[in-house]
Amino acid sequence: MRIERAINNNVVLVLDDQTKEELVLMGKGIGFAGKCGESIPSTDPRIEKRFRLDDPGEMVQYHTLLGDMEPEVIRISEKIIGLITASFGELVNRKIYFALPSHIQFVVYRLRNGMEIVNPFLYETKMCYKNEYEIAKRAADLIASAFQIRVPEEEVGFLTYHVHSAVSNVPVGQIVKFTNLINELVEQIEERRGIRISRESIDYIRLITHLRYSVERISQDRQVHNPLVAALPQQMPDAYALAQELSQLVHGYIGKPVSEDEIGFLAIHLYRLFEVFQRPGQIGS
Repeated sequence: MRIERAINNNVVLVLDDQTKEELVLMGKGIGFAGKCGESIPSTDPRIEKRFRLDDPGEMVQYHTLLGDMEPEVIRISEKIIGLITASFGELVNRKIYFALPSHIQFVVYRLRNGMEIVNPFLYETKMCYKNEYEIAKRAADLIASAFQIRVPEEEVGFLTYHVHSAVSNVPVGQIVKFTNLINELVEQIEERRGIRISRESIDYIRLITHLRYSVERISQDRQVHNPLVAALPQQMPDAYALAQELSQLVHGYIGKPVSEDEIGFLAIHLYRLFEVFQRPGQIGS
């Protein structure tokens, strides 16, 4: 295999002389002192992982990206990826080696030029991805120190998506989409019931936690069994009707139908939530 680019000490882009495919090789020290055009044997013991980017356009994009990348961005990205692996173990989504430097480069540019970073889903992100958020805070400190800039909390939320993507194999864009969906689901619940759920309440945390895992299950075609589902339309008709309505919103976002079992679990959760608002003195706070 011929080295096309050493991304950092642990990642290189190579061209397989036999298959003519471009591959990404990962392994401790594999990119150290590696020069473009040099050969590396496929049996090199430093190779721990290898993968191919199936989309040719994506590979071209990465080549362009790496050509414009500040070396310090690559170094900081490697440190952050080290934090992720130390906290969560082996990465699932290897594209973080490209996606994270690209994101950091863009963020540094925006902050250096005084551009505002807006994250309307920051609170939901902090609640849904607590462990990832803690790593993202440490990542933001590394970026701030390396580039002498102040990294706002809104950006910590976006870094959280990259951390979660690396350990879940869910694309960052999809995580943002899911977070937006969860926000819309909560707003629809509040509108239909004429209530306001305090964002600081345990009821809100329980609700968005349930919605997060439900949305992820639906998107991944993971089935759940609800032995009570047949009786729910009669026992809690209002909650079940709203759950059905919300399932249509989920279907429209994800493009996959929501099972009756999943609707049933949402109905139970809504029923318990509405009971809180019916108790004297309870306003969801």
